[in-house]
Amino acid sequence: MRVEIWTDINCPWCYIGKARFEQALERFPHRGDVEVVHRSFELDPHSPAEARPVVPLIAAKYGLSLDQAEAAEARIADNAHGEGLAYLREGRDAANSFDMHRLLHFAKDHGRQGQLLDALYRANFADARSAFAEGRLVELAVEAGLDGEAAAAVLADPDAYAEAVREDEATAGAMGATGVPFFVFDRRLGVSGAQPAETFTAALEQAWESRVAVPLLVGGAGGDGSGAACGPDGCELPQR
Repeated sequence: MRVEIWTDINCPWCYIGKARFEQALERFPHRGDVEVVHRSFELDPHSPAEARPVVPLIAAKYGLSLDQAEAAEARIADNAHGEGLAYLREGRDAANSFDMHRLLHFAKDHGRQGQLLDALYRANFADARSAFAEGRLVELAVEAGLDGEAAAAVLADPDAYAEAVREDEATAGAMGATGVPFFVFDRRLGVSGAQPAETFTAALEQAWESRVAVPLLVGGAGGDGSGAACGPDGCELPQR
């Protein structure tokens, strides 16, 4: 059985959702027969390459005060900590994630996609040094077991794996994805958002047992007070 997961490195609920899904997968009796493939989606494909502080970005995007944006980040941090994940409550930044997605496709070709995704999430949400700092992506690729020179060559070529990223994004749109994270089980069952581990357990069991097509099931809208576009059920995709 194949589980495809559409995410963006800039999405904190994708980071949390991955942990919750993995809890369910660890308990799934057929986990050895489950292939997990991570797919690309950009929350904001038009964001600049230069990193900017997250809290002012949240405030501007959702019409919040800085205090409200900081409180929203604190709630996300509490959710992350509840899953045993490290999460910086202050000092994070964000930038365009397209190069990260290209590098993840390169890592997939070399069997290190999961390792690189973990490294990117850690760098973006838990490390004091920005994931977007110059040379940082090559360092993270090496940490994930990839060849540094080959990773640097991919990043230096803007066309390398660009089409693979766009294909992932187009597929998500064709499936009706309205937010990330978006989990698709054998192209027959879909779950959106950072749902509880029990929800993922039920989805794994249903997908395993079902042999007929079923509708995509999409979770409800976000509702953590940080703006409906990015809540516990994931981060809403922008209109393109």
